[in-house]
Amino acid sequence: MRIYKKQLAGFMIAISAIALFGGCKKFLDREPLNIAQIDLNVGALEGKTVGLYGAIRNSAAQPYCGDGFQGIAYIAMNGFRSDDAEIVADPGASAWHQTYDNFQYTKDDWGAGLYWDKHYIFIGLCNEVLDDATTQNLTDPASVINTAEARFFRAYSYFDLVRTYGSVPKIDFKVTTPTQGNIAKSDTAAIYALINADLTYAEQNLPIVWEAKYAGRANKWAAKALHAKVLLQQHRNAEALPLCKDIINNGPYQLFTPYWKMFKKEGELCSESIFEIQAAKTAGDGNTYWSRLGQAQGVRGSGTWDLGWGWNTPTPNLVGTYEAGDVRKDATILFSNQSDGGTNTGGYGATLPNLTNALYWNKKVYNQYSDYLAAGLGTPENEAQNTWVNQRVLRLSDVLLMGAEAANELGQGNPDAVTWVNRVRNRAGLGNIAFVSQAQMRAAIKQERRVEFAMEFERFFDLVRYGDATSVLGVNGYQNKHRYYPIPTSALSANPALVQNPEW
Repeated sequence: MRIYKKQLAGFMIAISAIALFGGCKKFLDREPLNIAQIDLNVGALEGKTVGLYGAIRNSAAQPYCGDGFQGIAYIAMNGFRSDDAEIVADPGASAWHQTYDNFQYTKDDWGAGLYWDKHYIFIGLCNEVLDDATTQNLTDPASVINTAEARFFRAYSYFDLVRTYGSVPKIDFKVTTPTQGNIAKSDTAAIYALINADLTYAEQNLPIVWEAKYAGRANKWAAKALHAKVLLQQHRNAEALPLCKDIINNGPYQLFTPYWKMFKKEGELCSESIFEIQAAKTAGDGNTYWSRLGQAQGVRGSGTWDLGWGWNTPTPNLVGTYEAGDVRKDATILFSNQSDGGTNTGGYGATLPNLTNALYWNKKVYNQYSDYLAAGLGTPENEAQNTWVNQRVLRLSDVLLMGAEAANELGQGNPDAVTWVNRVRNRAGLGNIAFVSQAQMRAAIKQERRVEFAMEFERFFDLVRYGDATSVLGVNGYQNKHRYYPIPTSALSANPALVQNPEW
């Protein structure tokens, strides 16, 4: 297990960024957790590059990008639209429920605008690093690695955008004046070509493993895993499969047990983790390392149950989809007015109150009130609620099931797909399945992906990739046009070269 101890180390660096389609702003960021200035013996790009690890989460000053990658805008766009999660716990969020759960998309929704803006601001930060590398002709080994990190993050950002909006502007250069960002959309093929090129470069130039003091930085395996996901979304199974096989056979990763512990503090950067967006919250840290991810989804109650906003709660449909004996159910679902399951399932031996605003809660971000007090944070009202929760972005079980999907679609469902699916099932306390047919194995893989990554923002995009979104989500108002969200009005107003998506 590679446990990463969060330390409030780092130095303050100022990055001047042009917010695409907007004005010039400055914000402060810090290095990744556990890296101090005295530890660094690197090139000229290190300061801006390590700033990306904070900017994608949150930072001590504006404009942080966390709301676009972890906060309520991200959760709505990537979570609510699936059949696994919904927003029902907050009576003030009825408009969000209609917009995202019921597919009544609105071009004026500020969450969609925030999602768009924060992604492009972050892409602008990546482009600054890449522009420095080019204009200063920085080809030393450290700078090449930093360039690969920036390209990894740019690909990660564009993958969100192309899946969410379809055709979007391809900004692959440094923007120095607001009008430079006023360009037309590129088609999805061009965006995917940029993503694939960035990830190929990252695979070739990121280190296989970082020194322990740099734990959590993107490595070669993270680039390969993200690239496999991107290729799978494009149905390029023959290219995705070798990447998955390489990670499975040669990578330093193992499934982490028990399953529930992976989502606790002691499971951060564990043996299964390929990439995480890290967070921490300690008294006196100046809100430097915090994240909205856990706060937005925590149990919405009062007193010692005031643990968050409850903005991502499991649906009855999800609760009913688990097989008998699947340990992932008790590790994923909290039930109002019932026991939290105790310490063998990720609980604390507590009983939830009768919270009538929602029947179920996301247990993968579940912490207890005493955690705030132990950290010297006082009451949750001081914005401490669950703000130290890491986001698990890529892990080995994802690669196993992606590999199984690619192999099965290529007519190789047996033996690799069977072996990889059964590894995931066995960790969940379930027995082996046998290969019967490609269709049977396809259904088994879909089921495993759903319950393995429940509440982890995979389900909606999986349904779109499978071609199942209309049949599964149609009851909620989904039509094929809902695979893409309309371009936000705020973006159209700021950029006269933009045109609305054709179906909107």
